[in-house]
Amino acid sequence: MGVSEKTAILVISFGTSYAETRKKTIEQIESDLHHAYPEYPIYRAWTSARIRAKLLKRDGIHIMDIDEAMTQLKTDGIQNVIVQPTYVITGFECDAMKEKVLAHKADFNSVIICDSLMVSKQDKEEVCQAMVREYHPEADEVLLFMGHGTEHVANELYPEMDQLFKDFGYSNMHMGTVEGNFCIEHFLDELKELHPAHIHLAPFMIVAGDHANNDMSGEDANSWKSILEKEGYSVTCTLKGLGEIQEIRNIFIRHTREGLDRI
Repeated sequence: MGVSEKTAILVISFGTSYAETRKKTIEQIESDLHHAYPEYPIYRAWTSARIRAKLLKRDGIHIMDIDEAMTQLKTDGIQNVIVQPTYVITGFECDAMKEKVLAHKADFNSVIICDSLMVSKQDKEEVCQAMVREYHPEADEVLLFMGHGTEHVANELYPEMDQLFKDFGYSNMHMGTVEGNFCIEHFLDELKELHPAHIHLAPFMIVAGDHANNDMSGEDANSWKSILEKEGYSVTCTLKGLGEIQEIRNIFIRHTREGLDRI
């Protein structure tokens, strides 16, 4: 067998129980990778045991965890594994993923873990430009993205992206997080000074799952939408995961290419 016949791409995602966003995001990323690199088989693993169990019970869909996927790759005779995570940042989830993947390293000639969405300066600038082109907010509105947030040092990427929007000339584009110290309350005083005619909320996550549907746009009093409406703002929510945006998926394709070039 040649190198291409011994090599496979393993796409690792956290996962989602929302079928519609799964098809538009995770499955679309996998499909794009398949079309970009048709000579390499695509495998899938999800890290959330809770979501995998829910899909199995509710829909009869079994999705492999990392150990299952790496074992299957070995059984199938794969010798070079290119791992493409679909995480936005390299946080705790990504650290745990790497540890589980590399526990199987001895079974293969090479195991190469590619970058998450935002690592390099190029990544961040391409993401910023993609979001500007996708949403192009009006001058009198504020576009506020909801990221996940984490206690990991990688959380610094969220305020970094917030500043990058400003550096690109979009002072009305902002970044917040569900968790951590960059939450919605962080923006309330600033919004009072901006006096926006309208606030547009959108998820800064690969999928538009539970956080987007509940923490961002839900009717619960603690959702971002409800908090902002209580403050008197007109609010619109877009339930579109980052994985739905072609320019975002292209970054994952580039990262995978960089991994393949290392074989």
